[in-house]
Amino acid sequence: MGASIGTDFWYEYRSPVLENSSDLNKSLWSDFASDEADEKTYSDALFRYNGTMGLWRRCISIPQNVYWNNQERTESFDVVTRCMSLTLTEQFMAKYVDPGNHNSGIDLLRTYLWRCQFLLPFVSLGLMCFGALIGLCACICRSLYPAIATGILHLLAGLCTLGSVSCYVAGIELLHQKLKLPENVSGEFGWSFCLACVSAPLQFMASALFIWAAHTNQKEYTLMKAYRVA
Repeated sequence: MGASIGTDFWYEYRSPVLENSSDLNKSLWSDFASDEADEKTYSDALFRYNGTMGLWRRCISIPQNVYWNNQERTESFDVVTRCMSLTLTEQFMAKYVDPGNHNSGIDLLRTYLWRCQFLLPFVSLGLMCFGALIGLCACICRSLYPAIATGILHLLAGLCTLGSVSCYVAGIELLHQKLKLPENVSGEFGWSFCLACVSAPLQFMASALFIWAAHTNQKEYTLMKAYRVA
């Protein structure tokens, strides 16, 4: 889950990379790098330049003959990758019914889906870390109740992870209904998204194992106590 949150491949676009550096393309790249880029501006750049989206950053691949500071070379010698971090203001920015048109009204569904897909993974990770601390206390104290609490926290973490994955899928589908993909451009969920999908069932399995272990130990403890009384 931590690797999923920290990487930029939740969704990937595949498009022919434009080799020229015309003024129009340079303008689009500059708008993408701007702190004031709205949803339509950076989405158009992602569509055209093999973009990838994460929870914290957006990245595009551009011809290397365009000068930008802090360029990061990819496996291809013809393009470089340029990433821009999403600020907290952008994370909580309202989404509009018509992306790019601020007079079209706020799309509440997409707005809250975007905020949930950003917040829920961190809640899930926090619950797992808190559960690990309680599990450590359970080992030290040799008590059953912390183990049950750890199982419940893992269950809540799994629900948060499942919710974040669902929100992300719904948000992407709604965005593509508003902004149609250009011709010869395709999109697919990346390996970061797959890691989040795998995390949810693992969290549910961990929860079930903790609760089952606590229940089993409780029965053994009860039998041992009855034997001692007898």
